[in-house]
Amino acid sequence: MSQMIDRKIAPAPMTENVSVVDLIDGYFTAYNSARLREICHLLTQKVMREGVTVGLSLSGAMTPAGFGVSALAPLIRNGFVDYIISTGANLYHDIHYGLGLNLYAGNPFVDDIKLREEGHIRIYDIIFDYDVLLETDGFIRTILRAEPFQKRMGTAEFHYLLGKYVREIEKQRGVEHSCLLATAYECGVPIYTSSPGDSSIGMNVAALALEGSALIIDPAIDVNETAAIAYAARDPNKDFPGESAAFILGGGSPKNFLLQTQPQIHEVLGLEERGHDYFIQITDARPDTGGLSGATPSEAVSWGKVDPNELPNTVVCYTDSTIALPILTAYVMNQCPPRSLKRLYDRRQEMLTKLQLDYQLAQAKKSERTAPPVSERPEPVATYPCGTPIRKGRG
Repeated sequence: MSQMIDRKIAPAPMTENVSVVDLIDGYFTAYNSARLREICHLLTQKVMREGVTVGLSLSGAMTPAGFGVSALAPLIRNGFVDYIISTGANLYHDIHYGLGLNLYAGNPFVDDIKLREEGHIRIYDIIFDYDVLLETDGFIRTILRAEPFQKRMGTAEFHYLLGKYVREIEKQRGVEHSCLLATAYECGVPIYTSSPGDSSIGMNVAALALEGSALIIDPAIDVNETAAIAYAARDPNKDFPGESAAFILGGGSPKNFLLQTQPQIHEVLGLEERGHDYFIQITDARPDTGGLSGATPSEAVSWGKVDPNELPNTVVCYTDSTIALPILTAYVMNQCPPRSLKRLYDRRQEMLTKLQLDYQLAQAKKSERTAPPVSERPEPVATYPCGTPIRKGRG
């Protein structure tokens, strides 16, 4: 039988008590349902193991719909997500839940002019009061005036501090289920934002700058810290082989920021060339428009973002993340024992120091080579600034 054939499709009538595992394994037979099944199997059989560092990128309006509390927080608490790259908007709307503010299911076909007149905001079919924004803005500005925020920092430290304050509010208000930011704070999961100015959180940071706030968010810190996490994922000193997984919900800037960790290591820093071992994406973006959101794993190989030998460990499912995420979470929670928390936030300086020392050592080795006599010197090899030789036939 051809190796391209996976298994026989043998449909059976669905019963009234089918479980999520039986549903996916037995009834997700083809098309994007089959891709979702493949992602479930890849996650549970290979990715959610102790030796794999899992980076999650998050775009699209997921937290307003409650998925930060219902799906992402449980994945974090059970050790299935080690670091996150998110849009600022997802973190901003996540705070509503931490503050105990109310969002409601609505109708996407309402009169938006009337909503505006009545002081309501709409995110497709989610409705909430304009005061939710004002109360959240007020909370953010109040805590950002505190002394711990009055310095230059990356977004991981910024969100860690933000999560700490949100968690205290949750405790005071008796919030039963923690939001994404508060959960990440408690579990030591660093959260980065690739575009820190592109959200209401960033807008409030900018407003405080007009008041003379000393808070400066430095994107260079984020680029180096995320590269250090990816670099440390394959630490040979570990008791088990290290691997790196990119788990992508949506696309956009968070997807690229997660994937660019590998080119930062080899293209810019001139260290070991490699790529992520696992690439899992849920997206509704097409690849043929040339946008990053729809770019395929094989295209990512050409950039060095994905290990070419690991293409069988890549799956893209073209569907709505709000459909896929609850299913994936339920499947993983059912099939995988919890992993120990890596608490990468606490190890940021350790990993960054390792990356910096190896980079400096590589630079020193190149500059300290003893030049032989002129008569014995080989033909010089042209290199890029990072030290990578220029391949023949280029230019």
